[in-house]
Amino acid sequence: MAFWDTPSVDQWRATRDNATKLGIDLAGIELRDYPYDYARALAQAPPDHRGFLFIMTSPLFARDRERLVQFTLLNRLPSISVFREHADQGGLMSYGPSRNAMSRRLADYVHRIARGAKPAELPIERPAIFELVINQRTAKSLGLEFSQAVLLRADEVIE
Repeated sequence: MAFWDTPSVDQWRATRDNATKLGIDLAGIELRDYPYDYARALAQAPPDHRGFLFIMTSPLFARDRERLVQFTLLNRLPSISVFREHADQGGLMSYGPSRNAMSRRLADYVHRIARGAKPAELPIERPAIFELVINQRTAKSLGLEFSQAVLLRADEVIE
């Protein structure tokens, strides 16, 4: 199951379309009217889709990161998000662009603009470095086990 909201609707559509192409049946639950009622959203999900939660990237989900992690832990719901703070705070895992690498690129852009470059003439870049963070403490508390191959591929494993 995936939680999405208005700011993340494009991500939800792309995720849903790709899941369909892969033969994965993914239920999406739209959240409206902030502050979001995550318990009600979970109750709206089909029962056979309540085994895992993918959290789309949204400013409101980011604001609720700690509350979302607590919700997933309380409901024994494995979860994944794009930014590593999710795993750092107790979510099962994260996979997404490295914020450290993005910050370094940002610093380069600031430096170039300070030296006279016109912002409109600078290229838009996609993130080049992605990181997988796995929270082993959360996995153990949920009774889950990652294979050694997955753990070795992770950029960081939180013990």
